[in-house]
Amino acid sequence: MRKYVLKRLIIAIPTFLGITLLVFALCYNATGSPLELLLSDPNISEAEVARRAEELGLNDPFHIQYFSWLKNFFCGNLGYSYRTNQAVMEMLMEALWPTVLLTLSAVLVACLISFPLGIQSARHQNGIWDTISSVFSFLSTSTPSFFLALVFLSIFSVHFGWLPIGGMYDTGKDATFLSLLRHLIMPACVLGSTLIGSLIQYIRSSMLEVMGEDYVRTARSKGLKERVVVIKHILRNSLIPVVTYLGMEIPLLMGGAVVTEQVFSWPGLGNLMLKSINSRDYPVIMGVTIITAVAVLLFNLLTDLFYGVLDPRIRHN
Repeated sequence: MRKYVLKRLIIAIPTFLGITLLVFALCYNATGSPLELLLSDPNISEAEVARRAEELGLNDPFHIQYFSWLKNFFCGNLGYSYRTNQAVMEMLMEALWPTVLLTLSAVLVACLISFPLGIQSARHQNGIWDTISSVFSFLSTSTPSFFLALVFLSIFSVHFGWLPIGGMYDTGKDATFLSLLRHLIMPACVLGSTLIGSLIQYIRSSMLEVMGEDYVRTARSKGLKERVVVIKHILRNSLIPVVTYLGMEIPLLMGGAVVTEQVFSWPGLGNLMLKSINSRDYPVIMGVTIITAVAVLLFNLLTDLFYGVLDPRIRHN
């Protein structure tokens, strides 16, 4: 096990460096300049703009800028934001917790809806439950997240007034758990809806494959209750494709919740990434990229390790 984990970590190093190099190259060749905010101020002289560019190293060639950033990264320094002059690490830590909370809540919502529908769809193939699950899966897959977010806001915030429009806590009040929960419900449901359709289909198709196996027929012939057969024998042996799908999607949700966080004013990484792109704030863009890349590599490793828990025949030697 240790050798396998060490091997995967060694393989992840060039992958990680390749991701940082690619994103840094895209930032370097992007149109516009991080100094556009200074240039728009009539009180700033050209000499001050030139001094600022030299201070930030923007006049250096690409390879000098990249290796300078890489050196600072290995020293634990991600630099300072061009937009706010705040340490990038501080900004990332402030935005990471809201994004992790939103992502895990969205996955929980998706699993609570998808597993019952997927299981019933497989058990009652071509029946009423299968039809309901197929329709629900189609609607959740085809509905854009921004449209669903606007529908939720219109119904639950504007019309009924049950839930707050945006933010993470009530403005001007104490940050309580109840306030956080009320603000979390809508963005978690909207973000989780992007997983529901595919997750239902993965559970259904995987269970249908397992239902025809000999050990399932043997379990039923022994007189085991249907609930025990479904949960212990069918569902457990159907989870590897489902875990693989979730292992790939969870880190993508962390880095790709831009629309949901923007609509609901959720102070996460997606919101921070969009602001940084608009202002050409390259250090923050690189910081968010690092977190997303590490999340993808880490979840891929954890997914492979979890295979051994689901199937004892799998050994990582």
